Amino acid sequence: MHILDQLNKTIIDRASDPIDQSYTASLLAKGTEKCAQKLGEEAVETVIAAVSNNRDEMISESADLIYHWLVLLKSCDISPDEVFQKLAKRQNTSGLTEKASRKQQP
Repeated sequence: MHILDQLNKTIIDRASDPIDQSYTASLLAKGTEKCAQKLGEEAVETVIAAVSNNRDEMISESADLIYHWLVLLKSCDISPDEVFQKLAKRQNTSGLTEKASRKQQP
């Protein structure tokens, strides 16, 4: 099992824990908006670490970013596999071509 699968399983398992005993459960209990806010905060912290050329912080903040991304997916009832399937469909398509196709869709 890949580490992302393990982390996602942990998030799913902890979602039903008492909110006073689980950060994951407490975050999910606050709703999608709060989960999205936390992801945004972690994204900014990751960017700051990157532009500061702070390797250790970049690694740490990236881990936090991935965790909060998975929590947000859970909050939205989206499986990471759905995202991975979308990526797999795009794999043999140029990024420029894929972006241009999104502008043409209604």
